[in-house]
Amino acid sequence: MLCKRTSKNQLTIPKAIADHFPGVNYFDARLEGGSIMLKPVQIEEQQDPDLEAIRMKMERLGITEKDLTAAIGSVRRRPKP
Repeated sequence: MLCKRTSKNQLTIPKAIADHFPGVNYFDARLEGGSIMLKPVQIEEQQDPDLEAIRMKMERLGITEKDLTAAIGSVRRRPKP
């Protein structure tokens, strides 16, 4: 099947091929003998231990997402010196 390279060097995979990989958003691309080989890849998010510690501390202190949004908004509205 024919694929087209865009002006941004992106390739469009034909729907007939993409339909064989439902839920796959990433592919590992490599050259093999002058051909481009694509292998589907599932990306698993890894939790940052420091981020998890921060979330636990926020929970202990009773700080909510709404509190953070309000604090950030307050700082952004301050006039710059």
